[in-house]
Amino acid sequence: MRIFVAGSAGQLARALTSRAAAHDQVVATFGRPEFDLARPAEMARVIAGFEPDLVINAAAYTAVDRAESEADLAMAINRDGAAQLAVVSRQLGLPFLHVSTDYVFDGEKGAPYVETDATHPLGVYGHTKLAGENAVLSQNPDALIFRTGWVYGPDGGNFVRTMVRLAGEKEHLDIVADRFGNPTSASDLADALLAIAHRAKGAAGGVFHLAGGAEASWFDLASGVMARLAETGRKVPTLGKISGDAYVAPAARPRDSRLDGSLAERTFGVRLPGWTDSLGVTVDAILNPERNAA
Repeated sequence: MRIFVAGSAGQLARALTSRAAAHDQVVATFGRPEFDLARPAEMARVIAGFEPDLVINAAAYTAVDRAESEADLAMAINRDGAAQLAVVSRQLGLPFLHVSTDYVFDGEKGAPYVETDATHPLGVYGHTKLAGENAVLSQNPDALIFRTGWVYGPDGGNFVRTMVRLAGEKEHLDIVADRFGNPTSASDLADALLAIAHRAKGAAGGVFHLAGGAEASWFDLASGVMARLAETGRKVPTLGKISGDAYVAPAARPRDSRLDGSLAERTFGVRLPGWTDSLGVTVDAILNPERNAA
């Protein structure tokens, strides 16, 4: 199976590439300047030239805080570009998998969200991703949309990488302890999407939740990082708990964006492992990038 991945620099795109061989698939990632969701005119030519069996959109505007001042650009990528990609995939007769986010919810439910729960994004990023979901399904009702959250990996900017860096710089860190989600390994997410790719043709389109199989607070995740670092013999900082209300940022974040992945498991037979199963592997890869690249 040949898979076209929109986006090349992000942690999910890199994980899809590295995990492809394990699924007997050929994955090629395409990013700027050759392939840009904000400039859709060349999409069909680039996609058709690769002759794929399936398209995955792993590209997005993900700078949550900066989106508050770059709403037009975020909308151009997350809604308009995604919709055009859905159109081209439909025209070429290709199954289309689109990755969305837990930020479409406001985090006030108090329990894991299911796909039919009402959406209510708090910031521009969430609004543009929700608009993208709606636009994709409007243009391509057979599209498969997968909401995920708290993605981490050895590449890119993410919480786990930040904690590993700060562990070498600080003696104490205060971490938000009252915000909850499903930490999701980029490699685990890639494995799930690649497994679903084999079953996507003919599947009924719609929205699914696809995130790590265990919940955590940011404090829990930071504690896990420090525990793994300590196991390697490194000195680690002490951790203190703070409320998310003390964390001032341009964009509001959902308090509790846990996702229920039962529908994806029933439909595709895929369930992601919990973060405690994957975190140590990721921390080790961050500490040893040369070994990881090999």
